Amino acid sequence: MTQDIDLTIDHAGLTDNLAARRYFAKFERITDHLARVAGEMERERTFSKTDVSIVSNYVQRIAATFRALSQKYLLTGRDTGVFFGSLNIDRVESGFPVFGELMTMANDAQQAGRHLDGMRSQAELKDEMIRQIVGDLTIPTKLQYAMSQRLYYEELARGDLFWAHNDPQAIWQGNSNGRKRYLIHWAVYDSRQNVPTIYLMEVEDSGDISLPKDDRRWPAAQAHLAAQSTAGLKLLTIAQGFDRDFDDLHPKRLRRVHVGPMYSSAFTLQSGPIREVLEEAQAAPGEDWALAWTIEELWSERVELEKKGWFGQVEREIFRLDPFAGRGAETGATSIERAIILPQKPFQVLAERQPQGFASVRKFVVSPAGRVVAYK
Repeated sequence: MTQDIDLTIDHAGLTDNLAARRYFAKFERITDHLARVAGEMERERTFSKTDVSIVSNYVQRIAATFRALSQKYLLTGRDTGVFFGSLNIDRVESGFPVFGELMTMANDAQQAGRHLDGMRSQAELKDEMIRQIVGDLTIPTKLQYAMSQRLYYEELARGDLFWAHNDPQAIWQGNSNGRKRYLIHWAVYDSRQNVPTIYLMEVEDSGDISLPKDDRRWPAAQAHLAAQSTAGLKLLTIAQGFDRDFDDLHPKRLRRVHVGPMYSSAFTLQSGPIREVLEEAQAAPGEDWALAWTIEELWSERVELEKKGWFGQVEREIFRLDPFAGRGAETGATSIERAIILPQKPFQVLAERQPQGFASVRKFVVSPAGRVVAYK
């Protein structure tokens, strides 16, 4: 009999106000740098201009999600008269907020309008704060809490956040051999790894109706992709399942981008070389971090015809797997590119130590001025 794994055992709440503010400030810097990293990948031809636009949009949405959570937990550790908990983060696996935080946020977003209607405006709250400070000579903690919650719901109402599930969208890429080509992209917040994960699939469409306008195929394709978007599934499994379920949709390339884990000696307990590097670097609070960035890629190598029914035939994609040391069967991908993004001081320690396994990891180094430089 198998025993379920307790996925919450490594979770911890940020109960100190200063620590919570430092955590959100750290992620604000990191997400700001990620768009520049994507730009470097375009220059190196890892990403196309369209890819960069898509990935950058998801990064902006991740930043908006952190901004909303920072407002929700703005008064962490302060006596507000209301128990509202603390931000729960995955300290061991990812360094990101746990999946449950995004599920709660999605539920709050559905009721954001109702909450805002029942709250005083920002101007009214500020005016009352001033009156309490000047008249009573006390800190208006409860009013500050009310303001933080108003700002939180305003962020949710504004939208464009990174949700637990971000539905597939299709971008027309032109025609090829009489077939329409689409780039389908979607994203999820992986519930086991607690990291944002972005998917991009290039598809040829041999159907009669344009895919996004097809009321029969497009909702089914969206549901299929959303259901298969877990880090536990190999790209090969996802692509083959899609290929077999949709005879007139032909996946030619599938990529998965893992944004994380985030390492920080101040907030996470990950073991291994990166933690040792960060501890030795002893960087300033805003420079004490490293973010992993992994791109898995699967290409279709050729097409084979498969018999279907009495007289019919359908195309089936044969995917190219990593040929080195039989790793393709293990990884289910054509290639995997690993990268790490980190500030200058931790990179200097990493370069000096040269820990095993990092020779093939791409390094994107952030200078104190915010410039991103790529190193092999």
